[in-house]
Amino acid sequence: MIIAEWKPIPELVSMLKGHKSVLLVGCATCVAECAAGGEREVETLAPLLRMALKTEGVSVEIKRKTIERQCEWEFVEALAGEIEEVDAVLSIACGIGVQALSERFAHLPVYPGVNTTSLAIREQPGLWTARCAACGDCVLGETFGLCPVARCAKSLMNGPCGGTRHNGMCEVDENVECVWNLIYERAKARGELQKLYEVRRAKNWSNSAHGGPKRMLREDLRP
Repeated sequence: MIIAEWKPIPELVSMLKGHKSVLLVGCATCVAECAAGGEREVETLAPLLRMALKTEGVSVEIKRKTIERQCEWEFVEALAGEIEEVDAVLSIACGIGVQALSERFAHLPVYPGVNTTSLAIREQPGLWTARCAACGDCVLGETFGLCPVARCAKSLMNGPCGGTRHNGMCEVDENVECVWNLIYERAKARGELQKLYEVRRAKNWSNSAHGGPKRMLREDLRP
């Protein structure tokens, strides 16, 4: 899922000063799962913003709306009526949702209410860890289902660095397991250690953001 976290309230207040009416828009999918941008968070954030703005001597009407997904036009279009009644939008969807709203309603400022951090998995209640860098060149079939791009601090492709700790933890953060140690243990458990002797091809970084925005085109799905 896409992981995000609220921006600090003072930062949000600074964005909203100068506006009379703001639509706070939540997203009921990814950011709802990580407790950052769903309907519950909309209902929690709205009064916090009102109080913070009032403390600053500013009165801003905060309207609330949560849609299923802010990254799909059919759901975004459902906001058209509410948008007509405000002079700004505060989105607590991921960065994709913020950009979608800003594109559709380009005549209004659309502010991000959260910082989008990663593609992650929930390991336990209240803890999410990054598992995918969306690099566009997936190697999970070669690395026993563990991603060295997202989970190695150095994104190493052919084994661990010399700083791996004796207990299998990362030298960069001793609270993080070395993914290459995990790859080794999984290969060993499956009786396939010989595969780790294979030198993996150079990583295809052409799919990274350095070449501009990523695009995927499926001609078979186009009208």
